[in-house]
Amino acid sequence: MLARLVLTDVRNHAELTLAPGLGFVVLTGPNGAGKTNVLEAVSLLAPGRGLRRAALSAIARIGGPGGFGVAATLADGTALATGTQAAAPERRVVRINGAAQSAAALAERVTILWLTPAMDRLFVEAPSERRRFLDRLVLALFPGHGVHAARYEAAMRARNRLLAEGSTDAAWLSALETRMAEHGAAIDAGRRETVTLLSEVLAVQGSAAFPRAAIALAGDPVADLATALRKGRARDAAAGRALDGPHRADLLVTHVDKQQSAALASTGEQKALLLALILAHADLVADRVGHPPVLLLDEIAAHLDPHRRSALFARLTGRGQVWMTGTEEALFADAGEATRITIGCQAA
Repeated sequence: MLARLVLTDVRNHAELTLAPGLGFVVLTGPNGAGKTNVLEAVSLLAPGRGLRRAALSAIARIGGPGGFGVAATLADGTALATGTQAAAPERRVVRINGAAQSAAALAERVTILWLTPAMDRLFVEAPSERRRFLDRLVLALFPGHGVHAARYEAAMRARNRLLAEGSTDAAWLSALETRMAEHGAAIDAGRRETVTLLSEVLAVQGSAAFPRAAIALAGDPVADLATALRKGRARDAAAGRALDGPHRADLLVTHVDKQQSAALASTGEQKALLLALILAHADLVADRVGHPPVLLLDEIAAHLDPHRRSALFARLTGRGQVWMTGTEEALFADAGEATRITIGCQAA
């Protein structure tokens, strides 16, 4: 859990210091006060681009000196810090206990998962959104997954560029394809193990408030990706992209009780299924990693009926640190003991 959080020039917050406790951390305030900005700052303490997937330069406060900083102290005393400097607004700096580290190293210190209103359409969006969602779940269990994903993407972009230029450098193309195959195999293995483990948890969960979900990874892994890529160069050049590899996978989610795809469920059912996945995965992380993840649930109470809201609070009680935002304190009346913070007067 986070014991202390300090924001400097993050979005609309010039300076903000919070001391969240264990359990629920409830942030309330009017629209535009900066509640989601706080959650975004926390999400930046994990590898990746945060819950909004925003460019780093967009996170720095408008009218500020340039750059931003997010610093946190974990319950065990570990100091985490990330941000940018005005001279390099798109270059992320990460420090752990004062020493410079890669962003990937953050995954070894704290596990952070989130659910935002923008994710409500996950089941009807393009497969790329579901892959991104799945990879965040994988990263929580296997911190090295992010490195494999970044190196795979870099090799694929380089190969696409060479093919677009009509390059005949077979040796360089082969080297890139070998790299894609190596990291692609690791990506696929991590995804499949995560799906298997999470399926086991989902199989024994489910309630009236949160319907049972089943998940699967669409498509079989390419047996020899390097060879498939080599043979498919002309086809990929014409398509402008690689047509084989783990970047083509999709996460399939089924509403078990209705035996139908989550994409065909009602809006409320899709929200409940998504929550079921997040809650089951939080339990899986707690069991496998040894401590529960930090959960960020943006505007979660406003999008649930009173029954599901109470069920959610009951389910989350005693399961680590859970950050929740809402415009009205009354939405969290059933949450019980919590660190309750009003956001508004602290924001610049």
